[in-house]
Amino acid sequence: MEAFVRGVRLLSKLCGYVAAALIGCSVIVVCEMVFVRYALNMNTIWQTDFVTYSLVAATFIGSPYVLMLRGHVNVDVLPHYLSPRKRLWFALFASVLSLAFCVTMAVLTFQFWQEAWDHKWVSDTMWRARLWIPYASMPIGLGILTLQCIADLLSLATGREAPFGIRTERAK
Repeated sequence: MEAFVRGVRLLSKLCGYVAAALIGCSVIVVCEMVFVRYALNMNTIWQTDFVTYSLVAATFIGSPYVLMLRGHVNVDVLPHYLSPRKRLWFALFASVLSLAFCVTMAVLTFQFWQEAWDHKWVSDTMWRARLWIPYASMPIGLGILTLQCIADLLSLATGREAPFGIRTERAK
């Protein structure tokens, strides 16, 4: 199990690097697009689509890394007022609920991606990008997010991680 958790964390970290690279590429392409439009007075064809698809891909592919770092928006007022045992059960419930959501979204986005693949969808722009390529980021990101949820749930259930990251009982 330790190897699984370590492997998933490594994969999530890789996803963070890929998401950062996608954002970096988007910034470069926006700069190129501005230069081509205003300095060279030429039309842009692919740049807007590329930036849009890259930022969406960065969101989905970067989500496992954000979960691993606990970088998501979190309201943890209630866990601070629960006993350690109730806090653990509440954390397990929240983790199972998150896992169910991730699995559902991964399956639905895979079906969406497969429809784009099967029907050879292309974008409605001049670029005519094959949509299965950018759409692949959704099931990939959510699939790895599901693995990160499982790793977090296992770490929580085995006591390797404290519920909600609260390690010590607060003095009352």
